[in-house]
Amino acid sequence: MSVMSLVMRGTRRLVHTDPALFSNFLFPALFCRAGSTDSLLTCQPNRKFTFKHVKGQKKDQKTQKVKPKVYKQEVEIRQGMTAAALAEAMNKDFDHVLEALLNTSVDLDSLEKDTVLEERWIKEVVTRSGMKFRWAKLSTSREQPNKDACRRPPADPNLLVPRPPVVTIMGHVDHGKTTLLDSLRKSQIVSTEAGGITQHIGAFLVQLPTGEKITFLDTPGHAAFSSMRARGANATDIVILVVATDDGVMNQTVESIEHARRAKVPMIVAVNKCDKPQADPQRVKQELLAHDVVCEEFGGDVQAIHISALKGDNLLALAEATVALAEVLELKAEATGPVEGLVIESRTDKGKGPVTTAIVQRGTLKRGCVLVAGKSWAKVRFLFDENGCAVREAGPSTAVEVVGWKELPSAGETILEVESEQRAREVVEWRSHDEEQQKLQEEMIAIEQKQKLHLEEYRREREGLSHLSWRQRKVALYRANKTRFATRPSERMQSDQLSLPLIIKGDVDGSVEAILNILDSYDAQQQCELEVVHFGIGDISENDVNMAEMFGGSIYGFNVAASRGIEQLAARKGIPLRLHSVIYKLVDQLKEELSSKLPPLVSENITGEASVVAMFDVTVGKKKVPVAGCRVQKGQLDRRFRFRLIRGRDTVWEGE
Repeated sequence: MSVMSLVMRGTRRLVHTDPALFSNFLFPALFCRAGSTDSLLTCQPNRKFTFKHVKGQKKDQKTQKVKPKVYKQEVEIRQGMTAAALAEAMNKDFDHVLEALLNTSVDLDSLEKDTVLEERWIKEVVTRSGMKFRWAKLSTSREQPNKDACRRPPADPNLLVPRPPVVTIMGHVDHGKTTLLDSLRKSQIVSTEAGGITQHIGAFLVQLPTGEKITFLDTPGHAAFSSMRARGANATDIVILVVATDDGVMNQTVESIEHARRAKVPMIVAVNKCDKPQADPQRVKQELLAHDVVCEEFGGDVQAIHISALKGDNLLALAEATVALAEVLELKAEATGPVEGLVIESRTDKGKGPVTTAIVQRGTLKRGCVLVAGKSWAKVRFLFDENGCAVREAGPSTAVEVVGWKELPSAGETILEVESEQRAREVVEWRSHDEEQQKLQEEMIAIEQKQKLHLEEYRREREGLSHLSWRQRKVALYRANKTRFATRPSERMQSDQLSLPLIIKGDVDGSVEAILNILDSYDAQQQCELEVVHFGIGDISENDVNMAEMFGGSIYGFNVAASRGIEQLAARKGIPLRLHSVIYKLVDQLKEELSSKLPPLVSENITGEASVVAMFDVTVGKKKVPVAGCRVQKGQLDRRFRFRLIRGRDTVWEGE
């Protein structure tokens, strides 16, 4: 207490000496006015302590200062931006960019709207404008402009000139289609064809004795060549339907009628083989009525001509009927301007390279023209007619062989002429890109469907396990899939299913197309899987043999050859090499190979039955052999066959 009193006395002396010094001190309430008789304890407290803000207490709102949040505009920038593009991205005008670049090293006098700015000046303009920048995404896909070649609009009727008709001869196999052409052009085509049947589309220009020209297309009649017949009907003006009187209306006859009707092409019926004693043309016409083909004799509009293609009887009447129908149709085409045509057939020639047989539909095809068909293009080097003679040009309705293709186009493609080789490359690149995009879209759809199915299966598996805990669910799933988890990944990939990989080679595109169509009709994939590893046009090569060895498959060639070295290589590697020149023989051998892959079917034929009458033992050496004494009740017993002993419904013994 004595110490405290001393401190208080010293403080009062200081206050009396200089009261202003401590007027605003931390403890102003301790000091009373000078001369006051109030004691220290009676002074009223007037303290203002400095203390820390306690949570829950409100601050004085006058002392609070809230900074408003500044939102800066974002500008998407990229390298190589022009001044105009930067101004557009900032929603400003070009003068704003000039103002932002003042007092910099940029030469503003030479700055134009299309001037490309450096990266640092792009950032400087955005920063000086009070904005912030972000780089544009590089993964943005830009759509390519359509650079495809298209057909020209219809020509002025004043520019059209008459053209020869394109006539397709269709009908069932071995009804005399090629013999009819042979008689018309006085040539021997049938003798050069394998098996006596047409297996390609043949295009010929025939000049009649009266001076008229007709372009004939000879289509195959075999069932395998349905796509070729459809292609011939789509490229033609008139269809001559050949029906033999001895066979009548057959399967391919009906199919040819459907193709002509679908293509909306007029028809002429040629009733062939009328020179035979048993010929009955009226029966053929009546059979055609069942397929809505009404001849003129029955009040229809279809001409029916009785001919004999082998002897050449009445062929002039058929030619006159064709010319008369062509005059009624008033067939005309434009002989000038870019060429338009259709690929009838395509093949690879050893000396000429890729060769196509084409029908010119519009314009005049000349050497040096740049053509586009599908995803391939050509600069025409040579043109050949049906006799193999070089020609300088080909007008509308003319069938020619075109040499100069970079790649082999598919049969049925449209041929269009373009201005230059660069333009042709652009068209091919665009078509390839467009096909890739379509395939990508189809794959994305397939992936989405697979994901959807997988998700549905996943949810279905877990519906019955929803009441379990995660540990119990894991144990249940492990038990359900225990066998699958136990196998190695390599064992999971192996399959016990039988398969037959194939490599198909043909002489022309249409033949390969026909074989692939046959394979598409195969419907026993669950027994033996049929897989086409590779298909192409041309002779058998070493690459084909190596590919067949890799996949363990067979090579099928149609109208193609294999050198002695290739045959020896295939024999050394054990690769089956099947070469055929007739389509149905190839199909038969393919069926035999598929049948040999399938497991053999075990069948039982009961040749005899007997009943056991008595049992006794026979001593053979030192052993006793049990013997059954039997009575034959049905058939005959042979010791070379196997026997089965049945008691009731159970088999007691089986053996020899």
